[in-house]
Amino acid sequence: METTLTPAPAAPAPTSLKNTPMLKLLDIEKVYQTDTIETVALNRVNLTINKGEFVSIMGPSGCGKSTLLSLMGLLDEPTGGVIEIDGRAVTSYSDKELARVRNHKIGFIFQSFHLINDLSVLDNVELPLLYRAGMSSKERRQRAQQALERVGLSARTRHFPSQLSGGQRQRVAIARALAGAPEIILADEPTGNLDSVMGDEIMDLLLSLNREQGTTVVMVTHDENMAHKTERLIRFFDGSQVS
Repeated sequence: METTLTPAPAAPAPTSLKNTPMLKLLDIEKVYQTDTIETVALNRVNLTINKGEFVSIMGPSGCGKSTLLSLMGLLDEPTGGVIEIDGRAVTSYSDKELARVRNHKIGFIFQSFHLINDLSVLDNVELPLLYRAGMSSKERRQRAQQALERVGLSARTRHFPSQLSGGQRQRVAIARALAGAPEIILADEPTGNLDSVMGDEIMDLLLSLNREQGTTVVMVTHDENMAHKTERLIRFFDGSQVS
């Protein structure tokens, strides 16, 4: 039986922050080029994500949604245009600063979970914290345990991913993102591999994080029902924003 998700007693972000830009994409282009073919993945995208927002991004397969999320998460670089985080152009960051932003400010959730099968649930959640300079092993372990408690999996810390259901594995992936206390979570089809019941539970958890803790969430999804639960819906088609 699935464990009930446990809400955290945390205050929401101040309403005034809702109008504060966290992430800006200005005339963003992304082109993939081979010897014979040029593919435009994103075409002059202009988009602002404010602090505390929950934004969903929809569009047909191949329209550039996942590429957009990779650029937002600083996992890839645009061919053209400017990305700003908290008003500062990403191009002005050193490699060390970029690594710190990715590790401290951004949390990632993927459709396929990206868990390491040979590590326990607790070790999977703790893993990204190993790159936090100055964080003790005790603090890493406490953060991981707290994150698993937050998603209702405190009784599964010693289990391995193969011993969990799809919904539980996705909760572990969310706990891994939460352990670093990110300001923004980027979720790529977080309910895509789950049945409707588990999908609703994961969506409720993301909504709770946004409303109660003020975490900014940007979610790529194919599910209209999930998208309409968020504050803002952005649609893409052939690499361009259409709404």
